Amino acid sequence: MPDHYFDGEPSVADDPREVTATIWGRQHTFTTSAGVFSRDGLDHATAVLLAESEPPRTGRLLDLGCGWGAIACPVAAISPDLEVWAVDVNDRALRLTAINAGQLGVTVRAVHPDAVPADLMFDTIWSNPPIRIGKQALHELLLLWLPRLTPDGTARLVVGKNLGADSLQRWLIEQGWPTTRVASARGFRVLEIQRA
Repeated sequence: MPDHYFDGEPSVADDPREVTATIWGRQHTFTTSAGVFSRDGLDHATAVLLAESEPPRTGRLLDLGCGWGAIACPVAAISPDLEVWAVDVNDRALRLTAINAGQLGVTVRAVHPDAVPADLMFDTIWSNPPIRIGKQALHELLLLWLPRLTPDGTARLVVGKNLGADSLQRWLIEQGWPTTRVASARGFRVLEIQRA
């Protein structure tokens, strides 16, 4: 069975490489590797999410499904007063996020989901969610983390139109999570979710 970026520990050999990306006017160099999502650089969906979002300056942000830290690290770099958490089930992804945070000289708490304190709440959740885990698993993931928003908190997801962005928006609304499409670019939707 082939590896997936959402495997706990990829069996494919570690193959570190450096990639660069310009985010909010700053050029960053990141380390990626085989066995993690978007190893060849900043993917189109995450680029759209970042380009269409203003980084929060304070509070606590969660990068849900962080991969190599493409969201968490540049957010932490531009917002030093923001407490940034990054979760992933992929051990290699968490190691890369920690490496990239170190390279940028920022603090990102990159941990497994079960290492996040149960009472910790987030003002912001940003995610390029792992659509390919399947609809049921994705729904379970969102219903697990969206209740961790503070009363005034918001979440932003980027989802491909052809991967079900519009149906996901309808489903979230049906579940009691007011959801608005705040941007659409390059075939991707940015959805903003309010605390129910």
